[in-house]
Amino acid sequence: MKAVLCKEYGPPSSLVIEELPSPEPQKGQVLLEVHSAAINFPDVLIIENKYQFKPPLPFSPGGEVAGIVTKLGEGVTKVKVGDRVIGSCGWGGFAEEIALDEARVTPIPSEMDYVTASAFLMTYGTSHHALKDRANIKPGESLLVLGAAGGVGLAAVELGKAMGARVIAAVSSEDKLKVARDHGADDGFVYPTGALDKDQQKALTDKIKELTGGQGADVVYDPVGGDYAEPALRATNWEGRYLVVGFAAGPIPKIPLNLALLKGCQIVGVFWGAFTGREPARHQENLKELMAWFKAGKLKPHVSRQYKFSEVAEALDDMAARKVKGKIVLVPERK
Repeated sequence: MKAVLCKEYGPPSSLVIEELPSPEPQKGQVLLEVHSAAINFPDVLIIENKYQFKPPLPFSPGGEVAGIVTKLGEGVTKVKVGDRVIGSCGWGGFAEEIALDEARVTPIPSEMDYVTASAFLMTYGTSHHALKDRANIKPGESLLVLGAAGGVGLAAVELGKAMGARVIAAVSSEDKLKVARDHGADDGFVYPTGALDKDQQKALTDKIKELTGGQGADVVYDPVGGDYAEPALRATNWEGRYLVVGFAAGPIPKIPLNLALLKGCQIVGVFWGAFTGREPARHQENLKELMAWFKAGKLKPHVSRQYKFSEVAEALDDMAARKVKGKIVLVPERK
């Protein structure tokens, strides 16, 4: 089988494609023939040794895939050969085949194709857990989504609407704002990119307050971090919830904790991956709800481009440069 390999830490251009033996599923594992592999921001970080998880070299990046079960290891009961499934793997997904524990695969509904399936679970799972379990968002509340045209951001826009919130999208360009509006955002604005000076940070806070009638946002969904975090926290409502989702802007922000005191607000961490392992029953309940909303047409994953394995460096460069709207995927080039 072909696999994209990180053999030494570096930029996307350092990745190589090699032929490897097909993996053999061990006890409790299934072998998947990968039809589509989603690309996420952690894939950019993990190949540069900047991610919280550090697999031993060499490894294949790629944290979520969709494909068909081709072989079962001993003791597997959850799926059978021929089943279409989503696989959550952390890394190893940019390959034509992958062996996964059966607990890490989820059946794909008949209404969902492989490309959509590979781009669904991580982004919608993260955003659903954030809004439902961590923010306890309520109908009628205001939700500010930073990076609202990215993978998790666009999922948060759709889920916020499905949960009855008034959604405000904050993005880096007008074309991204259009995508967010097309997916349900009620309002939105374009913020400046790069390092923000004090005046730009104040303008960001003022804009959020303006769009929330002077009250501030009840819930802030922040996968961006950097210089955007503190201005967004300053623009939370009394007893608001500020969701720490990620740091796509790069630097991990240092927050003045007196802001939490003055606003009576909560700064809440969101770690969906750990949640799925620690609370599998609740995760399965959430997954059922997500699939039901997809079948009902409430969720419409936006895959803006498909790349071949040979285009993996371009795909990751696009992700790093924040050119991506929604999700992008890698598709194996089988003959």
